[in-house]
Amino acid sequence: MAFLPVTREDMMKRGWDELDFLYISGDAYVDHPSFGHAIITRLLESEGYRVGIVAQPDWRKDDDFVALGKPRLAVLISSGVIDSMVNHYTASKKPRSEDLYSPGGKSHRRPDRAVIVYTNKAKQLFKDVPVIIGGIEASLRRFAHYDYWDDKVRRSILVDSKADLLIYGMGEKPILEIARYLSMGVPINKIQNMRGTAFLARKEDMNGELRKFIEGEEDKPKKGYILLPSFEDVNWSKRKYAEAFMTQYNEQDPYSGNILIQQHGDRFVVQNPPAYPLSEKEMDRIYSLPYERTYHPSYEKEGGVPAIEEVEFSITSHRGCYGGCSFCALNFHQGRIIQKRSQASIINEARKLTWLSGFKGYIHDVGGPTANFRGKACKKQESSGACKERQCLYPKPCKNLIVDHSEYLELLKKLREIPKIKKVFIRSGIRYDYLMLDKNDDFFVELCKHHVSGQLKVAPEHVVDRVLDKMGKPQREVYDRFVKKFYEINKKIGKEQYLVPYMISSHPGSDLNAAIELSEYIRDMNYTPQQVQDFYPTPGTLSTCMFYTGLDPRTMKKVYVPKTAKEKAMQRALLQFRKKENYKLVYDALRLAHREDLIGYGKKCLIRPPVNPSKSNFRKDSAKTKSKKERKSRRKNSR
Repeated sequence: MAFLPVTREDMMKRGWDELDFLYISGDAYVDHPSFGHAIITRLLESEGYRVGIVAQPDWRKDDDFVALGKPRLAVLISSGVIDSMVNHYTASKKPRSEDLYSPGGKSHRRPDRAVIVYTNKAKQLFKDVPVIIGGIEASLRRFAHYDYWDDKVRRSILVDSKADLLIYGMGEKPILEIARYLSMGVPINKIQNMRGTAFLARKEDMNGELRKFIEGEEDKPKKGYILLPSFEDVNWSKRKYAEAFMTQYNEQDPYSGNILIQQHGDRFVVQNPPAYPLSEKEMDRIYSLPYERTYHPSYEKEGGVPAIEEVEFSITSHRGCYGGCSFCALNFHQGRIIQKRSQASIINEARKLTWLSGFKGYIHDVGGPTANFRGKACKKQESSGACKERQCLYPKPCKNLIVDHSEYLELLKKLREIPKIKKVFIRSGIRYDYLMLDKNDDFFVELCKHHVSGQLKVAPEHVVDRVLDKMGKPQREVYDRFVKKFYEINKKIGKEQYLVPYMISSHPGSDLNAAIELSEYIRDMNYTPQQVQDFYPTPGTLSTCMFYTGLDPRTMKKVYVPKTAKEKAMQRALLQFRKKENYKLVYDALRLAHREDLIGYGKKCLIRPPVNPSKSNFRKDSAKTKSKKERKSRRKNSR
């Protein structure tokens, strides 16, 4: 099967003079099921629609946008796999030097706020064609939201982009329904009741029931509608913002979620409930579509697209996550209900991997957002969805949680038996607290024996319980038990393997004392993290709500939030206190926290004292003293 058309010549080869759908993507064109644009376009193609792709168009000109002509049904727009602002800037708001989703890894191939820019351009060029936005950037900005880069509350992306409709979540079910409606000639502004979509409209343009609710003519609690605090309210009041966010957070279940409405001036953003989860059969169909599994050949001269390296020989086994981490936006995008593929589908994909020219016998990953969540959390989720206001694992595991690794273990064994497969690794992350709940050690032992490449990456994120509470993570003692067991199992099977813990600095709830306690833990591990992630306040997470409001929206209690660049730099440096370039920041942090006991020559000390203390209240302090003396001298002389 060939790539989808990216030029007029490609269209002519297929005998097409017009597209049904034009897909505009902020990512380079990679026809692999790890990329949203590949799934949506292949799915539409499988239903007989003519689809073309314009990847990373030059937004300063019209040429790229009109290269494939005006589509018959709609323009579909996504910024790509990652929010364009996260793609462009680090957590400290510094420009990134590379973009793994662009040819040759070159940056600046897409604009900031790509969905808004692309949509405005499409509306200008294709005036009477519906424009539909989707993907992570659109999904997580569907309501009024705090924007870290502008440091303010921004309006729904529907307002700023002027899009006709927004698809949130993974989007397969809504896009096929929308395509059918548009094919039948239904105007885009009449598509208002579809699950997994959001739209912007004035009251007079809404369907009758919705309009009556807004006007107060309906019994609100019985009708399945919730009116959120308006954009104006959440922009003015941080408490209102936290209240609105928590309502949104609790209404993202397809079985129990209500229609959410948020006023923006004289218009209203309306989010319909999420689309129902895909069945196993539907998941199998999506991943069996005829993907080329690589980037478009036109990128070869620029060195290809680096992002393919991580996923080329990996397999997605499921979607969704009920882990409930506060800093994760999966609740708003994939949801808490696990949607899995059949073993037969996964095994078939693994066999296909062995046919690829670059395959050397190693499958890099078989998993999803959390590798060992292969089934629904409990029986209730199969018919009634996830619980509102109750997480499956936090603060304590639910008594109804099904803890069972046997099916995943069976799948991994079958994959290992396929000819030409030497090793199957698990890299998408093991939820260690769930693993520790399993009374049967078979999976843990098999994991260490066959699926770890010397190092297993895990994500405790922190070790101080008051910070872990804000993160929605298990307490430290759970991680300590996991570490102990991991090394016991490896010793028993005669393997020398190590854990690589992933830590986050400056998360809401983490003050300087918590960061120091974490650095002491790292000291006792005799380990220096090579990579440390500063907390990054991205749209759609509980943690971002805490960061902006200073409130935990679950309790409405105040939360300490490290915000100054200096404190965030100190917390980050404490996690890598052995690095010479971090000495000054670590020294300042320890003195500020009155932890001079950690400055010295003892085994428990993090750093040694300054070589010359008399000179070193360091350069900045000495410069300040010098400038004060100069000012005094000038004043004396002027007299």
